[in-house]
Parts: sequence; C-alpha cells; structure tokens
Amino acid sequence: MKVVVATSDVPFARGGHRVIAESLVQALLERGVEATVLYTPQNRFGRQAAAYLATWLTDVGRAVDGARIDQVITLRFPAYALRHERHVCWLLHRMREYYDLWPDLLGPLGPAGRVKERVRRLLIHAADRYLLRRVTRLFALSATVQAELRRWGSHESEVLYPPPPPRAYRCEAYDGFVFAPSRLHPLKRQDLLVEALARTPGLDAVIAGEGEAAESLAALVRERGLEGRCRLVGRVNDEELLGYYARCRAVFFAPRREDFGFVTAEAFASGKPVITCTDSGGAAEIVEDRRSGFVVDPEVGALAGVLAAVREDRGLAERLGTSGRARVSALTWDRTVDRLLQRG
Repeated sequence: MKVVVATSDVPFARGGHRVIAESLVQALLERGVEATVLYTPQNRFGRQAAAYLATWLTDVGRAVDGARIDQVITLRFPAYALRHERHVCWLLHRMREYYDLWPDLLGPLGPAGRVKERVRRLLIHAADRYLLRRVTRLFALSATVQAELRRWGSHESEVLYPPPPPRAYRCEAYDGFVFAPSRLHPLKRQDLLVEALARTPGLDAVIAGEGEAAESLAALVRERGLEGRCRLVGRVNDEELLGYYARCRAVFFAPRREDFGFVTAEAFASGKPVITCTDSGGAAEIVEDRRSGFVVDPEVGALAGVLAAVREDRGLAERLGTSGRARVSALTWDRTVDRLLQRG
C-alpha cells in the first residue's frame, strides 16, 4: 500500500504541521505502509489562488515507478485541494486570517484594502467548502477545529487528537522554573507569562522559540526587571527541548484559540502539568483544571495565582503531571493510523 501525506509549506518554516506529517509517515512506515511526505505550496499572503490552483493540478495518482498511490492524507490549506479517489483530510486548520482571525486582519486596513480582502475571503470560503465536501473522510485536529468546520461550511467531522511526536520524553526533576516553548508571536501570549512572573517572586521562566515578538518580549523582560529570572533562549534543538521539559516545574502554553499545539501533549509525556487559558482552544480541551494542569482566565492576576501555587507546592506539580502523562498515554500513533486508514 502506498500513501502520500500532504501538507502545505513555505521556505524556511518548520511548524507543527511538519512535525505531524513526519510523525505520521514514520508511523505508517512502521506499520509496513509505503509512505512519503508531499509538501504543496502555500505562497505568501495575497497569492493563495495560485497555491490552490497549483495543488489542484498536482498529480498524486501514480508514484515515480508508475505504481498506483492508494490513499492521500492531507493536513492543512491548501493541500486539501489535491484530487484523489481516496482522500482523507485530517484538518489542522484553514487559512485563519479569513476565518477566526478575520477581525485581526480587517481592523487596520483602509476602505480599499477591506474591499479587496472581503473579495478574497469570499473566494477562499467558496473554494474550501467545495474542496472539503469532495474528500472521502474528514477528521478535525480538535473540537475547536471541528466547531469552526461547522460554523463555516457546515462540515461534519470526527475529532482525532494527535499523539506527541515520537521522542525520548522523560521526567528528571521539578526545578523552580516554568518552561514556555512556542513561536514568539502575540497570539502565543508569552507576554502574559512575563507579566505574571513579575508578580510571582521566587519562580523563574525559560521561554524558547523565535518569531516576530522576540524584541518586544525582551524589552518587556527588561522593563519588569526580570533579566535574571526570565530567559529567552531562542531556538532549541530536540535534545535541549527534552531537557527543559524534563526539568521544569510546569509548562506554560496559553495561545489564543490554538487549533491544538503539540506543547501540551509533549509536556504531559514528560510528566509535567500545563498552564493554559480558557480561550486557548485545543490546549484547553485536553488539560483538566487542577487535575492535569490549570485552565485560567487570560488575565495576569489569574495566571500569577497558579504560578504561585506551583511555586509553593512541588508535590502538586508532580500529581498534576502524573495525571497528564496518563491522559496522553491514550493517544498513540498506532491508533491514529488505524483511524486514518479505516475505510468507510
């Protein structure tokens, strides 16, 4: 059996969709399925029509040796424009600027820009409705994605949470710092952690990642006098990432309406509780408040309160982390492959 796992991509990017695609291919290969990743174009903002068309015209019927490709599994826009008689879409997300982030896109634009983007949005919505109704089966990465599929397009789907990427997770200690790995972006809200940390003496933080918010976060750390307590370590390799997970007291992951985010699953696999927010989407779906972590309002005071709780009670962090590990153990790539390859 030959399976193509397709996701869209841009040069020099490495997001969670790539990790899912590569992990899925690895799981398929271990099952004895011939599998490969196909990266379809995403293009820069404003040039999506060409990416949709190029993907639509891509031939995924035959492999290089002429053998038939038995199934295509697509992950995100516009990869689901691929055409195949057995096309399963495990949707990570559509183009969020034209869906849940539409107010953020529209807000700063002038009249002409608003007209142009409204037209583009109508076209993208029409294309997505058509394409997602053509797939054989439709899975959603989380209940958050499932709700958005119903809201925009009335698409029915099954929720299929991804397991953590296959890595050597471990728990070594519960040291006095909170770990926050993610792209540095206003949507990820690392600034909320910095502000709460300023109200919580006796606890440190390590923020890992790169992105457009790096300079503003560094400035905020300086403004709050946290240079010795809050470290921005930039991009980390897998070994460093696992080391921080293994030693931290808790993990902070509180983006705004995230589709899922591997951080939660990786933290649980490392035996660490996750601090997230009520509006964090997929993360808030699998974190049980005060059972495997904390789900708080996206406010500095609320976050400072739980930071103080984990600072004062190492045993609490251990208990919550143990519960999180049990929660994520039910998510396996073997079961995921079963669902994606199942017919009917």
